[in-house]
Amino acid sequence: MDIEKWLEGVLLEVRKPARYLGNEWNVVKKDFSKQEVRFAFCFPDLYELGMSNLGLRIIYGLLNEQEGIVCERVFLPDVDMQALLKKDNVPLFSLESKAPLAEFDFLGFSLSYELGYTNVLAVMDLAGIPLLAKDRDLSYPLVIAGGSCVSNPEPMADFIDLFLIGEAEEALLEIIAVYKKSSLNKEALLRELAKIEGVYVPSFYAAQYNSDGSFQGLLPKYPDIPVKINKRVVRDLNQAYYPVKWMVPYIPVVHDRAAVELMRGCPHHCGFCQAKSVYSSLRLRSPEKVVQLSREALSSSGYEELSFLSLSTSEYPYLNKVIASLGRELEQKGVSVSLPSLRPKSYLGELSEYLARVRKTTLTFAPEAGSERMRQAINKNFSMEELFTAVSQAYKNGWQAIKLYFMIGLPGEEESDLDGILEIAQKVSSLKKEFSRYPAQVRLSLSFFVPKPHTSFEREAMDSAESLRGKIAYLKDKSRGLSRKIRLDFHNLKTSILEAVFSRGSRRLGEAVLKAYRSGCILDGWSEHFKPDIWGEVFKECSISPDDYLSKKRAEECLPWRHIVL
Repeated sequence: MDIEKWLEGVLLEVRKPARYLGNEWNVVKKDFSKQEVRFAFCFPDLYELGMSNLGLRIIYGLLNEQEGIVCERVFLPDVDMQALLKKDNVPLFSLESKAPLAEFDFLGFSLSYELGYTNVLAVMDLAGIPLLAKDRDLSYPLVIAGGSCVSNPEPMADFIDLFLIGEAEEALLEIIAVYKKSSLNKEALLRELAKIEGVYVPSFYAAQYNSDGSFQGLLPKYPDIPVKINKRVVRDLNQAYYPVKWMVPYIPVVHDRAAVELMRGCPHHCGFCQAKSVYSSLRLRSPEKVVQLSREALSSSGYEELSFLSLSTSEYPYLNKVIASLGRELEQKGVSVSLPSLRPKSYLGELSEYLARVRKTTLTFAPEAGSERMRQAINKNFSMEELFTAVSQAYKNGWQAIKLYFMIGLPGEEESDLDGILEIAQKVSSLKKEFSRYPAQVRLSLSFFVPKPHTSFEREAMDSAESLRGKIAYLKDKSRGLSRKIRLDFHNLKTSILEAVFSRGSRRLGEAVLKAYRSGCILDGWSEHFKPDIWGEVFKECSISPDDYLSKKRAEECLPWRHIVL
C-alpha cells in the first residue's frame, strides 16, 4: 500500500491533520532505503506532547548527524486516526518517510510518565509488532525504552527488549555500533548489548517472589550478566550534542518555543525529587556555549520565545551573564525569555525588569509545602522572604501573574500546613497592591505526593485517597474567603494513584498493563480518555491490590528497583 497516498485521502477526516505531515521546518529527511540502520523514535503520546520533549529532539538530531543512520519520529495517533488505520488495515508509520514501523531496525520509546504505558502497547499493536518481547525475533525492530520512568522499569519488563538507564547520547551510539557489526540471533545480540554500561535486558533476569506475593529479588540467568545496572552519564555538556536546528511544528504544542539546556542535575537535595537522582551529578554548560546555542536555535527557527531549561534554572551561576550577553539583541528582535523551575533569588528582581520589557510570561515558583516545618521535613531549601522580595520586584516591573507549585499528602502533613499554602497565595497576590489598586492573579497548582523510587521517601506510604479527598475539600472550602484572583488547580487524584502504583510496581503489573490495554485503556494521561473503573476491574481480575504498592515498605523489604543504580 502507498501510505503517503492513503494519508492524503484521509487527512481531512481527522482533527489536527498537521500532526501527521512530517514536513515541519528543520525536519530531517534521508533516503530511507539507503540507510544501514533505521531508528524510529517514539514519544508514546499525542504529537503536541511529544514535540515538546527535549529528549526526542536531542536523539533525533544526534542520530541523523551520523552517516548511514536515519532517525524518524512516531507518536501515538489520536483516536480518530487510530480508527482509520484499523479500518483500512494500514500499519502505523513514521512521519518523515511514511515507512511502516515494522521496517525499522530499532523502535525506541521515551517513557516519561507511567500513565503512558498502555500507549506503548497501542503503538506496537497499530504497527503490527507483537506486544510481548518473547514473541519477537530480529525480523521485528529491537524495542528500546529510556527516560525517567525506567528508574523502575519492571512494570514494562515483559514488553521491552532492553532498557537504557540514564542518559542516552553516548550509550545509544554504542548500542547501534554493536548492532551494525552483529550477525547474531536476538538472544546472542542481547547478550552483547548487555555488556554496555547502562543497558538492562529484563529477559536475562528471573523475578523471585515471597510466599505472600511480595517482591524478593531478581536473579541473572547467565554468569556474565550484571547483578546491578549503573546508569549512563554524559560527563561534559559542552562537548555533548545539542540540537540547534529547532523543528517548528505547524500547530501549537505544549512548549512551543526554542529551548537551551543550561545544566543537568541539581545542587539541592529535596527528599521527594526523583529527577535529582535520575540526572545527577551536577554538570553545567558554559555561558559562552549557552549564548552560542541560543543564537543558533533562534536563528534556525524564527521563534519569538527562548526557554532556559534545567531542574533549577535560578541556580545556574551564569544566568545573569547569559542574559546580559543576549539581552539587547533579543529585545531588538522581540524575543521573550522564559525561566522555568525558579527559586527566589535576589537577582531575579533585576532579571524581571529586563524580562518584562519584551513580553511578560507568568513567573513560576515551587515552594512545594505551606510551612517551614514541612519544607524542612522534605529538605526543600526555599526562602519565603526571598520569594516575597522577588515577587514585589516583579510586580514593580509590570508583571501581573504568579504561578505556585505545591504538593499535598506529604508525610506528617497537618491542617496548618494546608492553611499555609493559602496564606502564601494570599500574600503573594496582595503584594501587588503596593503598585496598583488590584491584587495579582495567583494560580496554585496542587499535586499529590507520590513516593517515587530512588528518593528519600521511596519506602513511605502514599496518603490514602480518602484523606486526600478530605484535603481537597478543606482547601476548596477555605479558599472561598480569599481573593477571586487566586485559583486552585488540583491534579487528577485517580491518575496520581495509578501513577504511584506503577512507579513502585514489580513485573507482576505487566499482566495488568496488557489486560487494561486490551480492555480499552489508552491515553490515560488525558482526562477525557482515562477509564479508572476499567483499571479497577483489571486489578481485580489480575488479583492485584493497588494498596500493596501504595503502602509503607519495611526496611528489610526488597524493592523492585533495587538492581537499578542511579
